[in-house]
Amino acid sequence: MNKAGANPHRAKAIAPDVLRAFVCSVYLKHRVARIKAEQLADTLVQADLWGHQSHGVLRTFWYADRFASGAALADAEPAVLQDAGAICVIDGRDGLGQWNAQFAMKEAIQRAAQHGVGIAAVRNSGHFGTAMYFSRLAALAGCIGIVTTNASPAMAPWGGREKRVGNNPWSVSAPAGKYPVFMFDMANTIVARGKLYLARNRGEKIPLGWAIDREGAVTDDPQAGILGNILPVGGHKGYGISLAMDVMSGVLTGSAFGSGVHGPYETSARSGVGHFMLELRIDAFRPLAEFMADMERMIAEVKATPLAKDVSEIFYPGEIEAREDARQRDQGIILPADTIAELNERAAQCGITRLLPV
Repeated sequence: MNKAGANPHRAKAIAPDVLRAFVCSVYLKHRVARIKAEQLADTLVQADLWGHQSHGVLRTFWYADRFASGAALADAEPAVLQDAGAICVIDGRDGLGQWNAQFAMKEAIQRAAQHGVGIAAVRNSGHFGTAMYFSRLAALAGCIGIVTTNASPAMAPWGGREKRVGNNPWSVSAPAGKYPVFMFDMANTIVARGKLYLARNRGEKIPLGWAIDREGAVTDDPQAGILGNILPVGGHKGYGISLAMDVMSGVLTGSAFGSGVHGPYETSARSGVGHFMLELRIDAFRPLAEFMADMERMIAEVKATPLAKDVSEIFYPGEIEAREDARQRDQGIILPADTIAELNERAAQCGITRLLPV
């Protein structure tokens, strides 16, 4: 939403540490413990570093407003409800989704270290941001990590025009030898809803085919798409995958599912989000060094594929993000002027005096 006099095309480079400290200060004002505030801030800034601003700091006050309303509990601690060796069930107690997800990943990785496989099912959690932030933790521990989560309704069932199904993201990460971590992360809508919010903040139209309005007509207006439906990737296939993710993240975990899940932008509604995490310890299958060598061979083969017209390079999942991360750590994170203005305005309202540079 453009502020008076703001130029939506003007942008500012901000050092990651400055941005992280600013976001952390917002959550400290909302009585979030420092360790949790720092972790939540890191997840948002990391999304920006990877080039995924739809999941970055523009979401700062989406979470803060939920703490303020009591819909999310800043002081809640996750608890293991059931322990079945390689499998555990965790109650997030309506706490911070990012904190619950990190707790669950550590539990699953520890169980994989003992059993070769570790599974954590989480109920009563909240939106946790970028799925690959958590799946990569498994890769760094010598595992293949698979993370799924459900989300508030974003798409209609195939053939419908009323939201009933979440985009229900999922991610797979694996170590890749000399290459940066393999990180695959997708929602089952053509784009994440945050990309529509980002386009709106930038004053941009969205491509036709991303969303339909409330009446079911294709639209290039991001606000109309937000109020309407985002379309599933691959038509009926994306719709089916989303339901499958909800089976694992919502129904299996004992959390909410379908229209019972509420998103981070819904200020006062309890989330009911569920997560499912599966970690496979690679050296339980084969020596880790052999796996790494084969990952390098696979990636090299993919990247050596003859190029299609007007394509300069082939990338594997996670490679573009690794390059963006390195570049923006050096040059700063470029944020739209409207995003900075909105963050500063909200921060000032809650008594923060150290605002972002404009």
